[in-house]
Amino acid sequence: MDTASVHLVEGSDLSAGDLLCYIISTPTATYYLEKEGGGLSSMLDVDGIDWLGFHKKKGSESKGEYRGFPNAIYKEDGSFFHAKNVATDVSTSVLKIDSANHVRIVFTSGNGKWVGRWDFYPDRCSFTMDKISEGYKYWILYEGVPGGQLDKTDFWYSSKDEAPHSIDEKQKDDLPGPEWIAFGDEKSPRMIYISHHEDDLYPDRYYNMRDEMTVFGFGRDGGAKFLDTPQSFSIGFVEATDYELVAQYVGSLNN
Repeated sequence: MDTASVHLVEGSDLSAGDLLCYIISTPTATYYLEKEGGGLSSMLDVDGIDWLGFHKKKGSESKGEYRGFPNAIYKEDGSFFHAKNVATDVSTSVLKIDSANHVRIVFTSGNGKWVGRWDFYPDRCSFTMDKISEGYKYWILYEGVPGGQLDKTDFWYSSKDEAPHSIDEKQKDDLPGPEWIAFGDEKSPRMIYISHHEDDLYPDRYYNMRDEMTVFGFGRDGGAKFLDTPQSFSIGFVEATDYELVAQYVGSLNN
């Protein structure tokens, strides 16, 4: 009997334009980790709905090529850790752990100056920036589509207060620790969360881009990046839409 809860295979993400990927299946999500760029191209919930919606087509912008996670390095001694589009520089990967409850894949940027570590568990995916190019900075982005398509009934919660916020409402300042934000769709029984395992005082910015995708960034203010040390972040689904339940679940990840 197969008791593993984290399964790794290699294949293609057809929805992203037929990209070669590591495909990691867990009880809560299926992740497509694109093998050249080193970023997630798709992230499916248990109903098969993709909350990222990346596509490599040049010129698709917020309808496809901009999307993904963590989209961490853009024109900072290269452009890395983004599902491969025309602007993404190539990285190489090594499978470090492939066990029943944990998969680890490490990507090194083509110039050798950045290292990003992916850890997949039954309940979440974590990305850790292990090496930073000296003198440069990064951010961590969720650019996606809550519930499969961004629409006006989508909403978000965060660690700053208990209120539901419209998908059109911007977030500009530093989120209080434990730093997290979660996006939902009124038709879905779950939310996607993004959490930061270390607290800081840097801005964490969100806005709705053209009614086509979310743009949320830890350590981001406009085009400015602030993160310059090794730090860890998680992304996953929580099977709840009540604030208290979401906050309790996401907050527990940092314990």
